[in-house]
Amino acid sequence: MTLDKILAIGGKPGLYKMLTQTRSGFVGESLVDGKRVAVSIRNNVSILSEIAIYTLEEELPLREVFQKIKDKENGGKTSISHKDEKIKLEEYFFEILPNYDEDRVYPSDIKKIVQWYNILHDNDVTDFSDSDDEDSAKASSEEE
Repeated sequence: MTLDKILAIGGKPGLYKMLTQTRSGFVGESLVDGKRVAVSIRNNVSILSEIAIYTLEEELPLREVFQKIKDKENGGKTSISHKDEKIKLEEYFFEILPNYDEDRVYPSDIKKIVQWYNILHDNDVTDFSDSDDEDSAKASSEEE
């Protein structure tokens, strides 16, 4: 499962795997409890592969932030909880991404990133490489 199929739905906690599309939206399955939900196109839905984090120089794709967390934690879950104090979350995130834009990345964003990473880890979604890179790597290996 790649980040292209994982969604954050506004007003609903956790992350969802897109199962199928319908005329009025799609059906998603919670990665937390496995419950299925029908989501209309009117809901605020974000695909994780499309989310980026502000840094002082550029916007960094969320998958790269997840990869930095994975590298720091040696492939394990985060050493802090998303429920920890604001200052602790900011210190942790500064270790991961020292050049993040503190004016545009809020503590609530850091909480979500930590929570989402742990949810993905619990569901064995730990390959944060770019799907476009995978496709081009497969194409080049097939040409050889």
